[in-house]
Amino acid sequence: MLHLEHINLVVTDIPKALSFYQAAFPHWHVRGGGEGSWHGKARNWLHFGDDYQYICFNDDGTGENRDLTGHQVGLAHFAFVSQNLDAMIRRLEEAGFEIDHPGAEDAYRKNVYFKDPDGFEVEFVEYLSDQPGERNRY
Repeated sequence: MLHLEHINLVVTDIPKALSFYQAAFPHWHVRGGGEGSWHGKARNWLHFGDDYQYICFNDDGTGENRDLTGHQVGLAHFAFVSQNLDAMIRRLEEAGFEIDHPGAEDAYRKNVYFKDPDGFEVEFVEYLSDQPGERNRY
């Protein structure tokens, strides 16, 4: 069986990025970190997650993230399933992050989109059904 192990994000400021993901995932922890370089540019890196999956942050990012209203090649968003979307929203808002936009209304799921400090769009979804035909309608 395959599963996603990690996402590697290039950011401008690791503590700033970490503040968003710590609010979203209070049960995760910093697994490790260090220093290195990427094609001649120094950078710090940090792994934040649990024993099975994590997000890697590299702080050698420059410039702006892609325009999510445009059509440039690149990451549109990534998503996490939550068992309690309302609690997820509350934690992120209490940490100072606002909903970027709500998801479409659906009888079998609730979802919402936030942008992290570096402009990555993150979707959080709560499924209201365990039936694959209902959960995966589109």
